[in-house]
Amino acid sequence: MDGKAAGTGYLWRLHRHLLLFVLGFIVFLLLMAWAERAGLSRGWIGPIFLFLSVMVYAVIGIYARTTDPEDFYVAGRRIPPMYNGMATAADWISAASFISLAGALYLQGFSGTASQPGGLAYVLGWTGGFCLVGLLIAPRLRAMRLYTVPDFFAQRFGGRWPRLLAAAGAVMCSFMYVVAQIYGIGLIASRLTGVQFEIGILLGLGGVLLCSFLGGMRAITWTQVVQYVVLLLAFLIPVSWLAYKQLGNPVAPVVYGEQLYKIELLEQELVAAPAELEVRRFYAERARDYAARLRDPAAALARERALLDERIRMLRAQGADFSLVLAARRELAALPQGEASAREHWGRAMLEAQERAQPLAGLPRHSQAFAGKPDGTPAERAAFNTSRLNFLALMFCLMVGTASLPHLLTRFYTTPSVADTRRSVAWSLLFVALVYLGAPALAVLVKYEIMQGLVGSSFDDLPNWIAQWAHVDPGLISVQDVNGDRILQFGEIRLGADMIMLATPELGGMPYVVSGLVAAGGLAAALSTADGLLLTISNALVYDMPPRREGAPAVSENRVILSKFALLAVAMVAAAVAALKPAEIISLVTASFSLAAATFFPALVTGLFWPRATGRAVVAGMLAGVGVTVLYMLLASPGLRAGWGLPPGGLWWGIHPVSAGFFGVPTGFAAIVLVSWRDGGRRARQLSIK
Repeated sequence: MDGKAAGTGYLWRLHRHLLLFVLGFIVFLLLMAWAERAGLSRGWIGPIFLFLSVMVYAVIGIYARTTDPEDFYVAGRRIPPMYNGMATAADWISAASFISLAGALYLQGFSGTASQPGGLAYVLGWTGGFCLVGLLIAPRLRAMRLYTVPDFFAQRFGGRWPRLLAAAGAVMCSFMYVVAQIYGIGLIASRLTGVQFEIGILLGLGGVLLCSFLGGMRAITWTQVVQYVVLLLAFLIPVSWLAYKQLGNPVAPVVYGEQLYKIELLEQELVAAPAELEVRRFYAERARDYAARLRDPAAALARERALLDERIRMLRAQGADFSLVLAARRELAALPQGEASAREHWGRAMLEAQERAQPLAGLPRHSQAFAGKPDGTPAERAAFNTSRLNFLALMFCLMVGTASLPHLLTRFYTTPSVADTRRSVAWSLLFVALVYLGAPALAVLVKYEIMQGLVGSSFDDLPNWIAQWAHVDPGLISVQDVNGDRILQFGEIRLGADMIMLATPELGGMPYVVSGLVAAGGLAAALSTADGLLLTISNALVYDMPPRREGAPAVSENRVILSKFALLAVAMVAAAVAALKPAEIISLVTASFSLAAATFFPALVTGLFWPRATGRAVVAGMLAGVGVTVLYMLLASPGLRAGWGLPPGGLWWGIHPVSAGFFGVPTGFAAIVLVSWRDGGRRARQLSIK
């Protein structure tokens, strides 16, 4: 009875603290809105949001600091289900979900095209993965009282290699994932403060390190609870605002369907508009120019350099303005440095130009299902089958990848019991759904806002936020007066997937405080996931990979201290990679899901449900699965194929490389089954000989 009363008192204290934070945060937003109306500069609003966000998370990290191994690795296994569900949702709603999911739905449509897998595959795959986690994986792992996912492989199969490969797989998948989060941190921090992208990474990374470095899973859990509140409000306020502005009803998931019909009518007008046809002809000509260069890259590169050298010489001889000479020099410096680089650079540029030469700048129509027609011409049927297959392949990879990610599975080690783990998964689904149900609505509302409010504007009257975001990263947004009429056409706008959510407040004409809130929400999403990922990597390096001495304790304060310093080192390396801007956030995250699915899912499922699975078989399955996945990613990558001088294509059944786990997972299962049967037969023969 006393224990039950103490537990009830503990829950009430948690509820009270959460309520106080929510009320305090709302009061802060109202004060910031009042200050903006009173004349507070935008140059102050952004840094205030960044500074206070990082400081709140840092204070929680300092308050929850610990060196106790049980607290550091699994938060003492005493997190109530609802709060663990909030923390898991924050861990899950990463920069990819918060920043890029609406962008993917905007750029890829709901069901995709022949060249893109479709945005709803992300929503269905990621959400469905939680069902696999709750039904198959999490409760059984929690019952084993483990600290990390590689612990399962050591306990179930014995030997060093299963655990070592699992730890290496955790590092590989989590590192790619954390690079995407740090990229998002730099993007947001640089937009909020105006500093360079690289400095923005370091500013935001401070909050990550203070939480995970000082308190491990204990600090991360309570930080993620707070971060979920921030990102939920940051997502719901702008999408509700847009829905009310356009439709008079703030419940966006219920009413946004009305805009689909209006968008379809606008699309029909834009496809046939003469100005849009001029834009598409320009990009078609540009695509042909890049194709001609790629036939002999070395000669084309030499010719381009000679032309630019001659242009610079002529400008100097004519005494032209220094800015024109400087622009020509920059163009010369931007040329690829070698034949391989030229193939890769011009190959990507050719694909982009070909896409923008299509109607509606290559964007799918949100009112249609899959691309093509199931009863149309042979080309239309092929497009329909390819887009449908890619949609299903991506959804499969995301679903089984969700059930395999080490940093997510470790979250369910923190609950008091197996029953609480199941309840925690249910809470996680609820909290994730609150955001995911609004993502398709946001994509549709933003597309209508662009088509109705931005297209047709004069280039002289474009809003300032376009130039500001282009200054942060030119890859996020570009507008170019291709046909020279000084009127913005739909085909002259290029938006990156990472742009849609972050620019929604400015696009919808909302106060700048909402922009600061959205940026703070994106920062919370990126930081919450980065915390868990960095802890997973450091634990794999320090706790799982080193050999264990006989009789030495599995966990100790020394290992905790080493984990903290490994976490710091990994964060610095990941920041350096993220500063190179290797790819869009959602592309990096999707690739990590394919790798996680191929590495862990066959081994986890057979290890939990098939007693005949052996350690040798699991090693073979993990190596085969990840080997096929990585090989296909390399062979099917358009940029790498162009860089290697290979012709476009290389796809198996038309599956895109981000869904490479579609081939790696069955390969892993097949290898485990075959080697296990062989090992079983070998043991049977040995017993018969004896």
